[in-house]
Amino acid sequence: MNHFKRFVLPILIFLIALLMKTLGRHLDFVPEELHNLIHIAGSILLVIGVTWSIIAVIRTAKVRLLASYDMAVEDNLRIRKLHTQYNILEKILVFVIILIALGITLMQFDGVRNIGISLFASAGIAGLVIGLAAQKALGTILAGIQIAITQPIRLDDVVIVENEWGWIEEINLTYVVIRIWDKRRLVVPTTYFMERPFQNWTRTSADILGTVFIYTDYTIPLKALRQELTRLLESSPYWDKKVNVLQVTDAREHTLEVRALMSAASSPDAWELRVYVREKLVEFLQREYPQCLPRTRVILDKNTS
Repeated sequence: MNHFKRFVLPILIFLIALLMKTLGRHLDFVPEELHNLIHIAGSILLVIGVTWSIIAVIRTAKVRLLASYDMAVEDNLRIRKLHTQYNILEKILVFVIILIALGITLMQFDGVRNIGISLFASAGIAGLVIGLAAQKALGTILAGIQIAITQPIRLDDVVIVENEWGWIEEINLTYVVIRIWDKRRLVVPTTYFMERPFQNWTRTSADILGTVFIYTDYTIPLKALRQELTRLLESSPYWDKKVNVLQVTDAREHTLEVRALMSAASSPDAWELRVYVREKLVEFLQREYPQCLPRTRVILDKNTS
């Protein structure tokens, strides 16, 4: 039923256009100027109705094709790839169809017929007619097409752009919308992902590794800390039971840097797991080994006067 609503208005416009075209042939008694006006208006409405109907068909087909691919599943790499391709392909087709429709509409007027022909031709030669005048805009559109083909990013990918961590929410021909973790939206041009480096945490799979750094005194019993990490991970629903590692990654002047490495099925789960493990490891140190918290030692030599 919802899909049918897409076609009500374009079909109505199409029928009105046919009625105007039909009446125009039988209104011999009206002035020629009015007769021409009805004919042109009918032609324009016919183009609008057909164009709108084709766009509705494309969008309905996309929705029906993607209905069986739910991105809410954990391992959704292939599904996100399909959603990205279909969404960008839809935008490309709609852009070309509107460009063709605009060219046909302009051709109804004698004064701008040449402009209409040029615009119509530009849809087939990738915009060469307006190339220099709109080089940057066309470059952005081409970048959107390139993203659809090469897919450096996909819908729902976890990325770090401009030092902001978030998810790819929309991919359009000219811009990409990134949903930041605090619900802000970062909008960047598609050319950004072709020209500048960025981090994609879910490029090859949805699962992700998380790290937690803890700084302790040199006297920390690492075996007990490893056992506590294992206990915490096993008690958490966010751990996918694949990676559980605790290592000393640095020895500084006053502290040891201890890194806990863990895995999760998705980036939101990894975030929740890191927060949980960090908090509980600190509580464990405070409760069981308070003497192993970071400290500064001062040794007083009695023999020094």
